[in-house]
Amino acid sequence: MVMHKGDQMTPIERLGCFLNGQEMDRILAMPLICSMSGKCAGMTHRQKRATAESEAQCQIEAYKKFGNDLLIAEYGLHTVGKALGSKMSDPEDAVPAIIDHVLKDLSDIDSLDFNKAKLENSEDFRKHLDCAKILVDKMGQEVPTGTLISGPFTAAASIYPVEKLLKGTIKRPDDIHKLMRLCTDVLKEIHNEFISVGSMILFCEPIASGSIISAKTYKEFVLPYTVELMDNIHAHNGIVCYHICGDTKKIISEMILTKPDMISIDNRVPIGYAKELIEPYMPLVGNVDPVETMILGTPEDVDNSVKKCIQEAYDSKNGYILCTGCDLNGNIPLENLEAFMNAARKYGKYPLSSSNWE
Repeated sequence: MVMHKGDQMTPIERLGCFLNGQEMDRILAMPLICSMSGKCAGMTHRQKRATAESEAQCQIEAYKKFGNDLLIAEYGLHTVGKALGSKMSDPEDAVPAIIDHVLKDLSDIDSLDFNKAKLENSEDFRKHLDCAKILVDKMGQEVPTGTLISGPFTAAASIYPVEKLLKGTIKRPDDIHKLMRLCTDVLKEIHNEFISVGSMILFCEPIASGSIISAKTYKEFVLPYTVELMDNIHAHNGIVCYHICGDTKKIISEMILTKPDMISIDNRVPIGYAKELIEPYMPLVGNVDPVETMILGTPEDVDNSVKKCIQEAYDSKNGYILCTGCDLNGNIPLENLEAFMNAARKYGKYPLSSSNWE
């Protein structure tokens, strides 16, 4: 056991108490140590993503350093598209990006072979699933594992360029629905595999952001497929956190309708605003700024931001989990991650009350 010296409970004990409405030693704190996790183990991004073992090692090293409450396996945002034939960049120390989408024209949807994204045919899928297995096997008695997986609209954008996808919702809606149907069906199988090895689902849908699409487009092209996926996750006894990047103020009410186990909000949404909408239904997760605070700020800035989040959200009726507003990327100072967790222990200790920061 490598539980942090500043804690009295393991993350798995803390999560169990949280889900059952019991008191903890402190609030759950889950900075999204995902894209930049290699830095915690002295690896470049390419070295980290090379094998399941290296990806898992980076997560374990981060936990040993900081005592954060969640390990993250990375199925990621582009793996469906890559499996079908979209071409990716291969940078040494940055997140790979799509450089050529497999689908150029919606008339060619029937030529796509979604069997390529299934476990038996996708090397990347097997690697990420192996990473989740390693984390659960090695650390599952102490800390939970979640797998970051794209939502169906973001999966579609890994197959067909975003700008064309958005135009298609207006000009060729039937074809976009067809593509969403195919993405949804394959994501069910992907979710089921990760749930079967004991991983939570971190359902991430950046292309459905209110900063990119309208509430009307969300309701027509994202909501029904997301409801279906959430139902499937729960039918397989999975736990799911739903995150959409950017400004989601106009669609939070629709996000609630999908019935995830918790909703994570980006720092673009004031946490007090989100709390009022979300707290009657489910736990609230968020939302320290991942760039201005975590990457560009000082440890003091991090401390102040964590304190502000806890002050505003600690009494959320269905519970609150401290988190960053999105995945941590780039050259984040490790002392800022330490400051994040130290602030969580200071301001989020139980019994939760304003005396923690006054």
